[in-house]
Amino acid sequence: MSRRKTTDEERELFRQSFVETIPIGAAVLKPPASKRAKPPVAGETGLDGRTDERLRRGTLAPDARLDLHGLTEREAHNSLLLFLRTAQMRACKLVLVVTGKGARRDAVATTAPDAPFDMELHTRPRGVLKSAVPRWLKEREFAGLVAGTRDAHRKHGGEGAIYIYLRKNR
Repeated sequence: MSRRKTTDEERELFRQSFVETIPIGAAVLKPPASKRAKPPVAGETGLDGRTDERLRRGTLAPDARLDLHGLTEREAHNSLLLFLRTAQMRACKLVLVVTGKGARRDAVATTAPDAPFDMELHTRPRGVLKSAVPRWLKEREFAGLVAGTRDAHRKHGGEGAIYIYLRKNR
């Protein structure tokens, strides 16, 4: 049994079908350095003044929302990364991440009666996720996702939430 020869039309159709595919192996060839896009720098903002002002006033409505209440740091980090990647793939521009404000300083009275006494409770920063999320957003794995951040407007959660403006999906 002999193989039939492919026509030029079939070759062109095959080439067009795979133009936008990305190989998944370790042997991915990179374009020359002159044609490569510069990777985004962590913490670099992509917001113009008008967008930043609209975020400050709360006139932009978030396209998606993630609530991190009740999650551990590891769970929250993984959830945030997955959420932002998914939102970027869905072409969302603005997302809202609710971190919460953290336990109030007088939380000593609300601890369980059998909990061990903690002499340093009053010196610890409140809101583990509130302080961790902005730090995570400056990490390398988030750099290609985040264009800018801003504390949320009062109507979207105020101090207990963060607006994240996403970069366009490349």
